[in-house]
Parts: sequence; structure tokens; C-alpha cells
Amino acid sequence: MVDNASQQPENSPDVRELHEIPSVEVISRAAVMLLSAAAERLGLAEDEPERSPHRDLDEARRLITALAGLVTASGEYLGLHAAPLRDGLQSLQRAFREASAVPDAPGQGPGEKYTGPVY
Repeated sequence: MVDNASQQPENSPDVRELHEIPSVEVISRAAVMLLSAAAERLGLAEDEPERSPHRDLDEARRLITALAGLVTASGEYLGLHAAPLRDGLQSLQRAFREASAVPDAPGQGPGEKYTGPVY
């Protein structure tokens, strides 16, 4: 049995070629990865986010901004996936504002140059 996906034979039914994956799936997967990484950096996976060993607001800002750019730029192609991704993005933006010792002014938070102000 092969444990490592990179060691699977080319003709394995579990291996998908990149050209076979629809663009909406590639974009959605990238967005979910950014969303998950930002949530982790905000400490949202912990009962007490402010005590999370992974909490890093500077990193979270970067990830949220990248997510905002991706979701905004690709919104027209995401179809029914767009609304949940926008909702997740806004939740992260609000969580970032709450976690900040000195919250950014409306419109100046992470990704807000792409999404507009989030209150």
C-alpha cells in the first residue's frame, strides 16, 4: 500500500490531473485554505483565541487581504460558492477587528480596500 500521494502510480484513480479540475474548484480550494489559515492565525480554533500559540495578527492580516483579493476578483466565476466565501471573509474581518488592541478605522482593515468597510 502506498502512503504518500506523490508515490502513487500515474494511472491511480485517486490522482487527478490539474487540467481536469474545474477552475471554480481550484479557486474555492485556494479560498478555503486562506480562510482556514487566517482563522488559525486569529486563534479561532482555540477556546481562548487570545491564548492561542498560533495567534499572529500580522500574518492574519496578510491572509485576510489575500482572501479578499481572491474572492473579489473571482466572485463572478464562483456562482453559488461566492456567498459563503464572502460571509466567511466578513467573519474573519470582524474577528480581526475584535482581536486588535487598536482596531483599524472602517475601510482600513485587512482586505477592506477590496471589499469596502466591514463593521
